[in-house]
Amino acid sequence: MNTYQRIVLAARPQGEVLPEHFRLESVPVPPVGEGQVLVRHQYLSLDPYMRGRMSDAKSYAAPQPLDETMIGGTVGQVVESKNPRFAVGDTVVGMGGWAEMSLSDGAMLRKVDTTHIPASAYLGAVGMPGMTAWYGLNHIMKPKAGETVAVSAASGAVGSIVGQLAKLKGCRVVGIAGGSEKCAYVVDELGFDACVDYKAGNLRADLKAAAPDGIDAIFENVGGEVFDAALARTNAFARIALCGMIAGYNGEDIALKNVRTLLTNRILLQGFIVTEHMELWPQGLTELGQLLAGGKLKFRESVAEGLAAAPEAFIGLLKGRNFGKQLVKLA
Repeated sequence: MNTYQRIVLAARPQGEVLPEHFRLESVPVPPVGEGQVLVRHQYLSLDPYMRGRMSDAKSYAAPQPLDETMIGGTVGQVVESKNPRFAVGDTVVGMGGWAEMSLSDGAMLRKVDTTHIPASAYLGAVGMPGMTAWYGLNHIMKPKAGETVAVSAASGAVGSIVGQLAKLKGCRVVGIAGGSEKCAYVVDELGFDACVDYKAGNLRADLKAAAPDGIDAIFENVGGEVFDAALARTNAFARIALCGMIAGYNGEDIALKNVRTLLTNRILLQGFIVTEHMELWPQGLTELGQLLAGGKLKFRESVAEGLAAAPEAFIGLLKGRNFGKQLVKLA
């Protein structure tokens, strides 16, 4: 019997995620029923939101079930189809999870063209991370030319796109990232105006120097001390797109000291979940695809080899070890 490998959630982490919270297992390849599609995955996406799903605490989405394939975005090729919308050989993006293969009814599958855009980019710059950046910038931050935009986790899959899109709108863009290598990439490769290394120990002073005229809009991925420092530099009527709080994903304290600033500067703070705005995805993905194909958007990937490498790569992602979009190459 044909089998494929998958990784399931074996236990819920209390605090830090460890390899033993996952289990690699072989399962039979399922038969393809009427209307279904069997996909062999080429790449698996690893993203910070997965840490929240591993908990059974109340949240915006149902928790990841134990002993089931870990949730995750995938891009791959159709190997068998009984669905008229998909043919064998089609490249498709979906939520196949941490597995070498998946069976789909086609509802969550999207056929993509890899002529000018590599398949892996559909999990990053022209996928959910790119859409997250596009939505937060255009629908919450709404920056005008000449304004100063701050982006935390600036070298990551989302932050790197936010900054480039803001530069295309004529903004001054200040990134915040961990380490001199990531900061150099953000400025030299992505074209940000400045990047503050929060690991250097002078976060507030360095941010003040990088944003001497204050900050008009923030794209927040980190929370905690990084967010607090940016809040202290805000101008009146600043807008904040709250995307992630990765600093607190393992239960750390992310309390803010500068909460008063929200009032005194009349700040708009909006948390958002990009999958709640699916009606905008066609527009956003079209724009991102055109920019990428036209050489106006750059992206970087960290690629782990083989499904078994996924847990360690995910743990590294939560600790900031990845550089750009974290992927697992499966085929």
